[in-house]
Amino acid sequence: MGTAAAPRRFCRCACFCSENLYVARYGLHVRFRSEQQLRQDYGPILRSRGCVSPKDFQQLLGELEKEVERRQRLGQESAARKALIASSYHPARPDVYSSLQDVALAPEFLAAAEYSTSPGADLQGLLQRLETVSEEKRIYRLPVFTASFCQALLEELDHFEQSDMPKGRPNTMNNYGVLLHELGLDEPLVTPLRERFLQPLMALLYPEYRGWLDTHRAFVVKYAPGQDRELGCHYDNAELTLNVALGKAFTGGALYFGDLFQAPSALANPLEVEHVVGQGILHRGGQLHGARPLGTGERWNLVVWLRASAVRNRLCPMCCREPDLVDDEGFGDGFTREEPATVGVCALT
Repeated sequence: MGTAAAPRRFCRCACFCSENLYVARYGLHVRFRSEQQLRQDYGPILRSRGCVSPKDFQQLLGELEKEVERRQRLGQESAARKALIASSYHPARPDVYSSLQDVALAPEFLAAAEYSTSPGADLQGLLQRLETVSEEKRIYRLPVFTASFCQALLEELDHFEQSDMPKGRPNTMNNYGVLLHELGLDEPLVTPLRERFLQPLMALLYPEYRGWLDTHRAFVVKYAPGQDRELGCHYDNAELTLNVALGKAFTGGALYFGDLFQAPSALANPLEVEHVVGQGILHRGGQLHGARPLGTGERWNLVVWLRASAVRNRLCPMCCREPDLVDDEGFGDGFTREEPATVGVCALT
């Protein structure tokens, strides 16, 4: 009797603790190894953005050192939060933790995914079933969730936010939201969404990643008065991204897009895309983008970063070098120490 294959171990790149540290006050991502390096690499641009006095610089230095420490502890602390939530949290909407059912998904999304798995399916046929936001930038949009599912998920997220459970930041730029793997929604919601629906869709829209989208990182971000209101331009640590507006009632907060791996300083005439509740925007992770300031209300978005270890194992998308691998919890940042098998494009069931 053969032995079961050992589970794959996922990693992050060591650059996570030194590259792309976001300084919201100055609207800048920086590389940070030492005080001398920071002054040498970023002194002029920091001064041009208001970091002028020695006190300003020392405050920035302290913030960066604190962020590096936070990132170093992130994996272990996230695992501890997930364990505590699993043992002590009582959901308001247990139904959202059930395995993803077709009834939660918009008919248009189901139709597009079903077409993508049909014999002879091609890009032109799929484009008839969704909106092309920008052919040049390869940005698309289509309804993903029903209004009732969005409402149920928001009720659960509200309940969790108001609980006394520990909460981690959804990513390195947003301060408010929820990491779905910590809440226990990865396995029932996000994994089947990726494996059953997004993989066949993305295989036609972005064939360069066909068969390689083997992991994800999913989180919900919240924008509200007195909290995060906007998001500076950036790239995602992902090969592809799905961004779904869940609600609530809001004005403003449009996404804006530049070019693929464009320098933020060169962004001149971005493409703006308004959010529509229940609809998802699909784009490449390397597409420069950000979010305009929220006008009124609250905006909650589900973001799924789709990752391909076969791609990022060769070149880290954040430091643009061969990755220096460090073992991590869960899916890590989608890197592996071994070559992955091709991911099959699953048929709908």
